[in-house]
Amino acid sequence: MKKRTLNILKNLFFLLLGVALLWISFRNIELQKLWEGIKNANYIWILVAIACAIISHCFRALRWNLLINALDYKTRFSTTFYAVMIGYMANLVVPRMGEIARCGVLTKKEKIPFNALLGTVISERLFDLVVLILLLVTVILVQWQLLGDLVVSWFNPLIESTTTKSVSLFIGLFVVFCLFIVTFWIFYRKKIKQTTVYQKVISLLLGLVDGMKTIKTMHRKGLFLFYTLMIWVFYVLMIWLPFYMLPETSHLDLAAGITFLAIGSLGIVAPVPGGIGAYHFIGKTLLHGFYHISELGAVSFVTITHAAQTFMQIVVGGLSYFLLFFVDKKPPLNGNTTTNSER
Repeated sequence: MKKRTLNILKNLFFLLLGVALLWISFRNIELQKLWEGIKNANYIWILVAIACAIISHCFRALRWNLLINALDYKTRFSTTFYAVMIGYMANLVVPRMGEIARCGVLTKKEKIPFNALLGTVISERLFDLVVLILLLVTVILVQWQLLGDLVVSWFNPLIESTTTKSVSLFIGLFVVFCLFIVTFWIFYRKKIKQTTVYQKVISLLLGLVDGMKTIKTMHRKGLFLFYTLMIWVFYVLMIWLPFYMLPETSHLDLAAGITFLAIGSLGIVAPVPGGIGAYHFIGKTLLHGFYHISELGAVSFVTITHAAQTFMQIVVGGLSYFLLFFVDKKPPLNGNTTTNSER
C-alpha cells in the first residue's frame, strides 16, 4: 500500500511538473494569435508526419520480432505492432508504463514469458539510447558554436553575478562532498550492498547486460541494424516535414530536423505523461533560442506536432486494442509456457 501511494505521488509530481513547464511555455503567448496560427497551418504536412510515425512503429515491431525470435518464440507482425501501439497509448497515462503494457499484451496473446519479453524491450531501449546519444553528440559537435552561444545566453547573467569567491567555495564544497561519499562507501559498503536501492540498481544493470546478450546471439544482426536505421530515418522525417506547415518554420532544413529530434527527444523521454510540458518547453526553447523563430511560431509548432502525435497514439492504440482482443481470434503461436513465477 505504501509503495502504491509513493508511485501515485511520484506520478502526480511529474504531472504537475509537466503542467508547470507547459505554463512557462505559454505564459507570454496571446492565445488568440496562437489559435489563428494553428488554424492557418498546412495540415497536409502533419498527415504525412503521422504516416511517417506509423511506418517507424512498423519497423519497431519488425525489429522487436527479431529479438523475440532470437529467444526461440514465434510472433506475428500484426500482434507485435498492436502491442507496440498499445504501449505508446499506455505511456500517455503513466510514463514508462508502455514497456510493461506491450509485454503484458504479447504474453497474453502469444503465450510468451513476460520476463523474456521484458529483456528484449530492455535491449531495444538500450540500443535506441545509444543511437540517441550518438545523435546528440553529433549535433553538439557539428553545431557547437550555435549551441554554445545559446547556453551562454542562458547562463551569462548567472556567471556575471557570480564572484570568484563563490566559485571557489562551490568547488571546495564539491570536493568535500566527493570525499565524504568515498569515505562512506569504504566503511559502509557491506551495509550499502544490502539496501533495496543498491539491489535495484544492480538488478537493472544485470538486466541491461542480459538484454545486450540477446542482440549478440541474434542471427540477423544486419536486418536488426537496418530496422533501427529505418526507425530513426522516419523519426527525422516525422519532425522535419512538419516544418513546412508554418511560414515561420518553413525555411528550416534537414539538419534542423535532426537537431530538433535529438534535443526534443529529451522532452519525450522525460518522466512526464506523454511528454506534456517537457516537449513544449524544450521545443520552444530550441526553436526560439537556437533558430530565432518567433515565440508564437515556436509554440504553434510544438503544440500542433505534440497534439497530432498524441491523437495518433490514442486512435491507433485504441484501434489496436480493439482489433487484438475483439477481432483477432487466431490461436497463440506458442504453448502456454508462462507460469506465475515467470510473471
